[in-house]
Amino acid sequence: MAEPMAKTSVGPPPPRATSDPAWVRWGLTLLAMTILTVLVVIPVVSVFAQAFSKGIVVYFENLLGDPDTRHSIVLTLTVAPCAVVLNVIFGLAAAWAITRFRFSGRSLLITLIDLPFSVSPVIAGLVFVLLFGMQGFFGPWLRAQGIQILFSTPGLILATTFVTLPFVARELIPLMEALGPDEELAALSLGANGWQIFWRVTLPNIRWGLLYGVILCNARAMGEFGAVYVVSGKIAGQTCTMPLQVEQLFVGFNSPAAFAVASVLTLLAVATLLAKTRVEALARQSMKEATQARQESRGGTP
Repeated sequence: MAEPMAKTSVGPPPPRATSDPAWVRWGLTLLAMTILTVLVVIPVVSVFAQAFSKGIVVYFENLLGDPDTRHSIVLTLTVAPCAVVLNVIFGLAAAWAITRFRFSGRSLLITLIDLPFSVSPVIAGLVFVLLFGMQGFFGPWLRAQGIQILFSTPGLILATTFVTLPFVARELIPLMEALGPDEELAALSLGANGWQIFWRVTLPNIRWGLLYGVILCNARAMGEFGAVYVVSGKIAGQTCTMPLQVEQLFVGFNSPAAFAVASVLTLLAVATLLAKTRVEALARQSMKEATQARQESRGGTP
């Protein structure tokens, strides 16, 4: 009598290895670190090495002893905040209009917001020259009113604002679309007016995205060169921001002073990077706490 055939259990196949081989991981990591070292670390170290090449005393003399350099630092710290404030106002208005309303021209507005990303800053500066120059569309009328845009601080602010226009709006638009209008409509149904809804509902929900956009906008504004180069006229002690002052000093064969100003820009960039990292960490922590609070309110486990 034949024995019954033993039953074999048919299960899922053994899992395949999902991680790459060690040589691939280490090779890609080494490649990334090499590129980062060549393109970022070595240039940054070189800037500070050249800036302090003649000693710390000469370094501070190059920064504080030259009135043109002092003015360029003050001018940069004036133009950048003004451009950031204008971009915050525009970004909030544009994001609110695009995410909360449907109107003709909405797609065109979204496209125009990205225009500064696709237009060369030099071309943007030339456009302002054509608009506000002596032979421009508004130049003669502004001159008659005693208003000067080009070769002055207002022109630098306008050019910098144009170049940095998308940063705040582009951070807020997807965030406000993801949040939706439900909380705002609930506040409206409870009798809140527009300003109360903005300050107590909308702004707390978008604060991290707004702060992130402000940081990116400020970093771009401080380092702007092309558009500012065209509209400033490079008047020493009047319209030269720090990037223009670096170029002026380097062309004048004053390399230690040029690298000293460049080191200040580098420090500002590092501070911006640290602020960006901190904001990202706070945003993740805030999102995690909000998720836990929602789960607890629904009776779930955090």
